[in-house]
Amino acid sequence: MSSHRAVTLGLAGTGRIGTAHAEILSKLPNVATVLVADADPARARATATDLGVEFAPDLDTLFAADLDGLIIATTTASHPDLIIRAVDARIPVFCEKPVAADITGTLAVIDRTRHSRVPVQIGFQRRFDAGYRAAREAIRSGSLGRLHTVRATTLDPAPPPAEYIARSGGIFRDCGVHDFDIIRWVTGREITSVYATGANRGASFFAEAGDVDTAAVLLRLDDGTLATVSLTRYNGAGYDVRLEALGSKGTAVAGLDDRAPLTSVEPDHSPSPYPPYAGFMERFRAAYADELAAFVEVATGELDSPCTPDEALEAFYVAEACELSRREGRPVEVAEVRR
Repeated sequence: MSSHRAVTLGLAGTGRIGTAHAEILSKLPNVATVLVADADPARARATATDLGVEFAPDLDTLFAADLDGLIIATTTASHPDLIIRAVDARIPVFCEKPVAADITGTLAVIDRTRHSRVPVQIGFQRRFDAGYRAAREAIRSGSLGRLHTVRATTLDPAPPPAEYIARSGGIFRDCGVHDFDIIRWVTGREITSVYATGANRGASFFAEAGDVDTAAVLLRLDDGTLATVSLTRYNGAGYDVRLEALGSKGTAVAGLDDRAPLTSVEPDHSPSPYPPYAGFMERFRAAYADELAAFVEVATGELDSPCTPDEALEAFYVAEACELSRREGRPVEVAEVRR
């Protein structure tokens, strides 16, 4: 970061991801003050005390502070209003995905902020992971030759609570959207069609919420490249998030290290002595730090937003197409869900 100006950042939402962000922000160079608020003031105060950051009793107090940037880590339903409120107040915004709970809400935010010069960055942390960046470079450089297949996985070791699933938007919008975004970003291609299916073999609350606990997706990119995405809430071996890019001259794999929860059953293979990743915060800790460091540069005008609401919308369109495909049991062109 080239600027020496110390910034004051507000953070709305001190749940698991918000608290993790607050901890990262408190350690970043050029961040002088971190001010946290939450719908539950006691939780925000506890986070502030634990991390040695500042406490705001409510969002009005947070917005009244002289903020150089705002990080939004609240519930999805509150994202649109907070993004618009911040942009109207000329405060640069970082918001965890999604922009809104549905396409209509996302388009409304884009419409309200499109002509503003205030930057908005949406949180897709895989764009900042070293492995995914290396895969992107390998594809873009041509070292893999002609890309013919992409395989992506997001396999959670255990399901989230039932109350979360009921408001998550479903496995494609909540979970697979990360894979759809990173496939677009790594390949530089658009996803044109999807065929998605799912299964429920775990807890009943997935089906009760109209969701599935495991899914498989076949994607076609605009140059004809095929991609697959595998998703599950029940990967008991550990947190397995990878991307394989296979070309006519070579292969690049992101997420394949000594902690990937993969066990070879070949007789001469020595298993890794390292434990698998327990979850996304552990696996992507460095990526989250780099993502928030980038936002500080966005907030100080040194960097354009690396993931705009328009970019997030493209991944959301793919997720929407997947849900339609699963429900109707047919291939779906992404153009069918565009508005």
